[in-house]
Amino acid sequence: MPHARRRRLGSGPLTPTKGPLSGVRVLDLSRVLAGPWATQTLADLGAEVIKIERPGAGDDTRMWGPPFTTKADGSKGDAAYFLCANRGKKSVELDIATPEGAEIVRELSKSCDVVVENFKTGGLKKYGLDHAALSAVNRRLVYCSITGFGQNGPDAHRAGYDYMIQAMGGLMSVTGQPDGSPGAEPMKVGVAVVDLFTGLYASNAIMAALLHARATGQGQHIDIALFDVQAAMLANQAANFFVGGKAPTRMGNAHPNLAPYQPFPCTDGMVVIAVGNDGQFRALAQALGAAGLGADPRFTTNALRIEHRAVLTAELSALTAGLTMKSLMTALEGAGVPCGPVNTIDQVFDEPQARHRGLEVTQSRADLSAPVRTVASPIRMSATPVVYDLPPPALGEHTDEVLKRLGKA
Repeated sequence: MPHARRRRLGSGPLTPTKGPLSGVRVLDLSRVLAGPWATQTLADLGAEVIKIERPGAGDDTRMWGPPFTTKADGSKGDAAYFLCANRGKKSVELDIATPEGAEIVRELSKSCDVVVENFKTGGLKKYGLDHAALSAVNRRLVYCSITGFGQNGPDAHRAGYDYMIQAMGGLMSVTGQPDGSPGAEPMKVGVAVVDLFTGLYASNAIMAALLHARATGQGQHIDIALFDVQAAMLANQAANFFVGGKAPTRMGNAHPNLAPYQPFPCTDGMVVIAVGNDGQFRALAQALGAAGLGADPRFTTNALRIEHRAVLTAELSALTAGLTMKSLMTALEGAGVPCGPVNTIDQVFDEPQARHRGLEVTQSRADLSAPVRTVASPIRMSATPVVYDLPPPALGEHTDEVLKRLGKA
C-alpha cells in the first residue's frame, strides 16, 4: 500500500497500560520536541499514543545526531535526540499527503480522545485533518495545535523554533554574562526549554480538556504557541518589569531578586549557595566562620545585600575559595543553608539521590544492540504510578497492529 510502510519486530503481544490515563487514546501527528514531549508525558501516564511518521524517514529527530544508537546488525540506528521524547508510543508509517493516508488518519481520529499536531497554522486543512474536519467526525475530540505564534495574529503564519523564540521572547536578554564582562552576549539556555515548557503546558491543557469532554461530551481546540509560552516563562522577570518599569538585563549567575544566590568557587569546582531569607544568610556567615558578615549593616536584609552585591560576592568568594566542595556543602547543610554542586550531566546520574529515585529508565528494543536509556518522568503518584511499558519505537514498528484495527492490514 502506498500510504503506509509496515514492519514487525517480533517483540510479542503488547500489554495494556495501567496508568491514570489508561483508556485514553492519543493520535500524535507531531514531530521534533514540543509536541512529542507533550505526548510522551501522556504516554508515561498510561495513554495509548499512536505516532504517525513519514514513510522511510520518520520524525526529523531520528536523524538529529550524532550520537546514534547501533542496530543489532551493526548499522546506524536512531539518534539519541529521538529517544528523549518518544518513549511509550506506537509508531505507524503513514503518508498523510496521500488521500489514502489522510483517510486513515480520519478513521483513527474517530476512536481517539486526543489529536496533537504541530504543523504550521492551517497546514493540515488541505488534507482535511484540521480541527474543524476531525471534530466533525468526533465531537468529543480534544485537538491540540502547537505552533510558533498561535492560530491568529500578525505572526500566525510564521514558523517558530525554540532558539528564535528564546531570542524573540526575551529569555536571551536575561541569560548570559552582563555587558562589560568577558564573553558578554545574549545566551540561549543549554536545552530547548521553550519546547519543553510548551510540551508541559500542552499536556496540562489536554488533561483539563479531557475532563471537560468527559463531563460534557464536547471536545475543543487547544491553541498553544511557543511565543506565548516563552512570555509566560518570564515569570518573576516579567513581574519585575511590570512593577519596576525597567527591562531586566543579563546578570550572569546572579539572581535579580536575591543575594547571595549564585555559584561560589571551591578548590575542586563550584557550589551554588541559595540564600532565601535573612536567617539563612546569618547561618551562612556563621558556617563560614564569619559571623560578623551576618551583622554587617550592609548585608542585614536582602534588599541591602542586593544593593551591595559586588562587595558581598567578593567577601564570600574569598571564604569559599580555599574549601573543597564537600567540606563547604557539609558545613552549609549542617547550618540549614541550601546549596548544591555544579554537576556535569554524567555526575547528575551518579548522585545517590538520583539512584535512589530511579531517574534512569532502561528498556530493550529488539532491533538495537544495547538497551535504550532515558530519563524517568519526575511524576510520582501513589495509586497510579507512571508506566514504562514501551521503549521509543522503531520506525513503523506498530503499523500492522494499528491498521488491523481499521481493517486496513
